[in-house]
Amino acid sequence: MSAGIYLGPSMKRYILAHDLGTTGNKASLYDDEGKLIASSLSEYGTFFEHAGWAEQNPEDWWQAICKSTRQLLEQSKTPKSDIACIVFSGQMMGCVPLSKAAKPLRNAIIWADVRATNEASWLGKRISADEVYKISGHRLSASYSLAKILWIREHQKDIYDATHKFVHAKDAMVARLTGNFVTDYSDASGMNLYALERNTWSEEILEASELAANKLPDLKRSIDVVGEVLPGVAEEVGLAAGTPVVVGGGDGCCAATGAGVIKEGRAYNYLGSSSWIALATQKPIFDPSQRTFTWAHLIPGMFSPCGTMQAAGASYAWAKQELAPLELGQAQEQNISVYELMNQKAQSSKIGASGLLYLPYLLGERSPRWNPKARGAFVGLDIRHTRADLFRAVLEGVTLNLKVIMDTMTAQGVTIDAMRVIGGGAKGKLWNQLMADIYGVPVECLAILEEATSMGAAIAGGVGVGLYQDFSIAETMNPVSSSAQVDPTAHKKYQELLPIFNKAYEALVPIYEDLADWNL
Repeated sequence: MSAGIYLGPSMKRYILAHDLGTTGNKASLYDDEGKLIASSLSEYGTFFEHAGWAEQNPEDWWQAICKSTRQLLEQSKTPKSDIACIVFSGQMMGCVPLSKAAKPLRNAIIWADVRATNEASWLGKRISADEVYKISGHRLSASYSLAKILWIREHQKDIYDATHKFVHAKDAMVARLTGNFVTDYSDASGMNLYALERNTWSEEILEASELAANKLPDLKRSIDVVGEVLPGVAEEVGLAAGTPVVVGGGDGCCAATGAGVIKEGRAYNYLGSSSWIALATQKPIFDPSQRTFTWAHLIPGMFSPCGTMQAAGASYAWAKQELAPLELGQAQEQNISVYELMNQKAQSSKIGASGLLYLPYLLGERSPRWNPKARGAFVGLDIRHTRADLFRAVLEGVTLNLKVIMDTMTAQGVTIDAMRVIGGGAKGKLWNQLMADIYGVPVECLAILEEATSMGAAIAGGVGVGLYQDFSIAETMNPVSSSAQVDPTAHKKYQELLPIFNKAYEALVPIYEDLADWNL
């Protein structure tokens, strides 16, 4: 699919993509051939005023955008007149109340905030959780934007009444740049309010929540030009007035595009502190047990089924901190990554870590368990086990948990030909091989691992202004750099281990309940 503004012949043009993440904003500059020219990061903080609360100041986002834009153009010596468009990726599932002048009326309530449990429960009595899932593709939860909007209505009525539009992080910045209040389908699909297959706000959920539709932004495609940089903010942000603004998408959906997951049969696995597996499909996947969820894809008309676990890289980081003091010291002496030394040790352990299982639930769990009381555990530990076994067990436990997510999706008739990997965890060759052996499909490591999200936004921007013909440019912008093939013998052993892993979790569920009650 391509869209509409012709920029003229021969002139070199650039796309400025901003990725408003949880810890900072990454600005990236791409040229008209899809080459990454430069990137710049500006960090900001999160406020945790109470347990379960997580807020950010939208003014910090704005200042990060202004700072990183100026740094990027200055470092790359790119004239502002050569910017074909500015486009956004942003953290999803948040809530930013804006005035008619596009000014935030309070701090943003971000995705990690779960204060609105009472509001989610109230809504669940007015519309069934099954109906919400079938309409929106997501479980009814305090994590999503709708419950957060309802919390503001219940606890800060003056702010609710004064709110012109409730938007997400990227949309707040688009409104400040252009004066227009919009969101795209992918970000809208993280609100518990969007009718996934109708591309509209759900009348059923709006009625049940008693929420006025006029408090929601206009719905657009990710590739739509939704305005121009206003003269009143152009100097502050460092761009020319009149620069086209493309809305872009939610960060998870942008990452899918940056990973080249733009056609059916493809999947990608993001490996960071948390981890998720997502696909590209022509239809949503509705799991009977609601173990997975579905976003609208960045590509209009497509979908991105997804399952997310909480403590993936976080489990290995915990193992580094608590179990690897020797490797930490050696890494400092040798000036290499401590994880490389841990991987070398783990490689010396046998498949299945000599009968040791690790359950990776250090932060509770989302997919596939949806159990906030779940906790991590080593099961099967005996006196023969070494730190090498512990390291391997952690990697295997995380990957077995991701395999359960993958199997939930394939059980719905989806075919996964190969698994692409992005994120910091994808750098480890051992982990890539373990994934191939556990998943049973080749694992493809991409050339660009940590800029895939901003790359996806840049592709949407380039298609939006006609700089790129269509989304297929993702194939050349981020090619596969290496591939781990399945070892059939190892895969067979892991297939035998997987049901034992699941039984271990199920056996501990009542223990998790008892521990949570005891530890009140």
